[in-house]
Amino acid sequence: MRFLGNIEAKVDAKGRAFLPATFRKVLQAGGEERLVLRKDVFQSCLVLYPESIWNEQMDLMRQRLNRWNRQQQQVYRQFVSEVELLTLDGNGRFLIPKRYQRMATIEQDIKFVGMGDTIEIWSVSKAEENQMKPEEFGAALEALMAGSNEQAATD
Repeated sequence: MRFLGNIEAKVDAKGRAFLPATFRKVLQAGGEERLVLRKDVFQSCLVLYPESIWNEQMDLMRQRLNRWNRQQQQVYRQFVSEVELLTLDGNGRFLIPKRYQRMATIEQDIKFVGMGDTIEIWSVSKAEENQMKPEEFGAALEALMAGSNEQAATD
């Protein structure tokens, strides 16, 4: 499952948004019916997980965390309890609850960003603030990819 690109949209007065058709097609092709919504851990955006991807993440997290470690249990609890299970309506819309809109400073204009196996939902203004400048992006990508090539050459 690969969600790619970015699409601007609007949230209506009730907090509903249309999931872009290109992303809906990817979900349908993957046989996904439900989504999990969560505030991103690092950024002021929301993340939509197809339910199967969310379940894989939960399995991976549970494997890495020790149930008998108080802090790890607290991290797990906070991560899994701050989610909303969503289903698209017949028109391809879903509700972004008010508390999630506040968390991501979403008012009306939003941007969906395909992140491979998940979809981010940004306030358009926040999305623009979090973009790297082209030179900065180029340098970071060069460093990252050069580092991975050097690693591959030593393996």
